[in-house]
Amino acid sequence: MAVLAMVGTTVFDGGLLERAMTRTLADQGVGEGSAQFERMLRYAKDTAGMSKLAVFSQLFEDRHRAAAANTFFERSCDELIAEGVIQAVPGAEDAIAWLREAGIMVCLATGFGRHTQNMVLESLGWMGLADLSLCPADAGRGRPYPDMILTAVLALDLDDVRKVAVVGDSCADIQSGLRAGASTVAGVLTGAHGEPALRAAGATAVVQSIRDLPVLLEPRSE
Repeated sequence: MAVLAMVGTTVFDGGLLERAMTRTLADQGVGEGSAQFERMLRYAKDTAGMSKLAVFSQLFEDRHRAAAANTFFERSCDELIAEGVIQAVPGAEDAIAWLREAGIMVCLATGFGRHTQNMVLESLGWMGLADLSLCPADAGRGRPYPDMILTAVLALDLDDVRKVAVVGDSCADIQSGLRAGASTVAGVLTGAHGEPALRAAGATAVVQSIRDLPVLLEPRSE
């Protein structure tokens, strides 16, 4: 099985994360351009791949405020997705098709909520493209915890987590793969973090993009 991250790995968000975060911080009274705004936006970028509710829980200590911010953020994402900002990373569909033809099941995993994830999939015509799609709420916790990967292992009835490959663009993706015990934990350079950060997080391989995944996994496919 291959567990693939979405935004930054298989999907380009067209600036959705930053734009939705900017709107959300403004709604919470954090002035754009202020030191607090810049600090919070930087944290949101640095924690790419993590559950967005978990991110807001760190930004706003009050859990009710964090929940309100998350709800506003998801609504902003929905509006931006409806504007057509989402695009597939070149080669992503071909890579997923290759995996499935090779008998490797595919799970698309995200830090967004379920509704936003479905909107992304629907906007690309990707409903049904993968064997499974998961968000943090499906598993209990998002990245960097291993919960989504382990949930996919159970849902798709795998008998050995070492048969899993995890691919993502963020350090949180890499950390979750290592914690789950996946044998291949690969970084791609189309999203949040560069090669030095991905290597430092423990990536077993780093490739330019998702289109290179078949070359990476082909020796192991049967």
